[in-house]
Parts: sequence; structure tokens; C-alpha cells
Amino acid sequence: MRSFASDNYAPAHPDVLQSMVAVNQDHDRAYGADSVTQKLEIKIKEVFGKAAQIFPVWNGTGANVVALQAMLRPWEAVICTSQAHINVDEGGAPERIIGTKLIDLPTPNAKLTPAQVNQAFIRDGDEHYAQPRVVSITQSTEYGTVYSVSEIAELAEVTHKHNAFLHLDGARISNAAVALNVPFAEFTTKCGVDVISFGGTKNGLISGEAVIFLNSKLTDNIKHIRKTLMQLNSKMRYSSAQLLAFLENDLWKRNALNANKMAQLLATEVAQVPGIKITQTVEVNSVFAIVPQSVITRVIPQFPFYVWDERTNEVRWMCSWDTTQEDVMAFVAAIKAAVN
Repeated sequence: MRSFASDNYAPAHPDVLQSMVAVNQDHDRAYGADSVTQKLEIKIKEVFGKAAQIFPVWNGTGANVVALQAMLRPWEAVICTSQAHINVDEGGAPERIIGTKLIDLPTPNAKLTPAQVNQAFIRDGDEHYAQPRVVSITQSTEYGTVYSVSEIAELAEVTHKHNAFLHLDGARISNAAVALNVPFAEFTTKCGVDVISFGGTKNGLISGEAVIFLNSKLTDNIKHIRKTLMQLNSKMRYSSAQLLAFLENDLWKRNALNANKMAQLLATEVAQVPGIKITQTVEVNSVFAIVPQSVITRVIPQFPFYVWDERTNEVRWMCSWDTTQEDVMAFVAAIKAAVN
């Protein structure tokens, strides 16, 4: 099966598998005290700066919940977009697990603006209103759009003006870095991001997720938070090995570059098909389009993909690190046949 439903459908990269085999020798300390995790901690400082601290977790939902818990007190809230992953695709985990309120703001492109964020900080000190404490942005967004370096810097400025923290949900952070053509630190550390949910599973890893703290003031209780939220991996060397392989030799960049490139090819090809309307700027590895019902009915059994909005027939097509030009052209051929 070749899928355009999600980059989660893709297999793990061979280098990632090999990294796990390489550390599968002898005994090593558990719960993150191992030699592999220590190497990862050094590497993460090289990539994100000397203050950066990494804490591997099991999955992306866990990364977001752990990150948010570290920044929030029980009466505080999170500002995000209405399309944010933490709002619509975490099964209510932030609300259920840590009991926080999400203040979700509507946007046309899944991107918050400084003006929106500034206006969301209201009723300061009012015990009847959940107090905004975290601004959470997704990079790249659920609509495949990307915050520029300056946009993130401006959001950090307004967030910190209100004595709040900026969280970056980076499930597809590699695709965003490739789209911006800058290192990770350029749009995180240097812009004033406080905490990152760092993702690799969608870009060739098996369970490559972590929370990266750029604000050292937030790590006092993180080990206890990670443990009580069931995100502490006893054999952490295997998770750390994946993340190390991801960051070394630019594997993250090579994987994301191919995924983004294939999405551009797909968008170019389908834009020429009658009845297909691209709805969002294609910046990373996703293509959003409104299509005839015949495309949904006839193509999904052969090439699975998601219907994003059933009311309008807007669909999402995702490319992966292993998507080939032949995959794209076969998919486009199926779409053309379904339209005709």
C-alpha cells in the first residue's frame, strides 16, 4: 500500500532501525541515565543552544501534555488556534489529563497573530476566569502553513509581555525548518520559544518524540511530571538512539526535504486537473484541496487519504520521507481517472 493519508503511515528509516540495533548490546542504565541519552543531551545543546534540555517521551500526545503541564498551574489556560492539534486531535488529553482550559481562536490558516494573542489576555486576576498562561503554536501548522522567523519572534514578544510562556508543537518541525531553510534554533531558541514538543515519528522515526526546554526555569519538576504522566521510558537508550540518528548527518533534513518536494510536485500536478481546487499554500509536505466526491469514493480504496472537511469535500494529502515521484504520478493518474 502507498498512502497519502499521513506521514505516520510510512516505515521507519533504515538508519533509525540500525541505530537501535547498534545500542542493543550489553547492559546500560535505565530511565535516561544511560550513555546514549547522555550523548543526546550533548547533541541537543549543539543544535538548540547551551541552555537546551531534552526529555524523551513515548509519543506526540505525551510530549504536548508533559510540556503544557510544566508551564501551567491548575487555574491557568492555553491560547491556541481552533485548528490546533492539542485542540482537535489529542482526544481531549490536555483537558482530561491536566485539566487545563484551551482558549481556541479561529484563524483562516491555522496561524495565530500577535494581535489575536494580545487580545486574548483578558480579566487578569479574575478568579472567575481561567487565566491565560501559555500560548501554543504548531510549526508547521495543521493546515501545512509555516510561521516565519519574524512571526514567531513577534508572538514570543507579546506572550512574554503578559508574563506567559510560548510553546511550539513541533510534530513536523523538520518540514518547517526545511521550508524556512534555517536551522531549528533560528525559529525557536533565537526567537524566544520556551518549550518545544519535538517530533520525529512523522519523519522516519519509530517513537521519536521529546520535550525540549529552552527556558531552564521550567524544568524544576519535569522529571516528576514526566513520570506521573506515564511518559518515562525505562529503556530510554532506544528512543535516544533514534533521536541521535535523526539529528546526526542531517537525516531529519534529508527526510523532510523529500517529503516537502513531493508535496510540491503533487500540488503542481493536481492543480491542472479540472475540478480540483488547492485551498492552502503548499509550504511543507501536505496538500489541501477541494475535490469532487468521485475522487473520494474511487481513489481512497487504492490510495488512502483523509477527508479534512466532509461538508466541503476538502481533503488532505500527505507526502512522506519515502514518497517517490512514481508514487505521486500514480496517485495523480488515479485522481484524473476518478474525475473523468
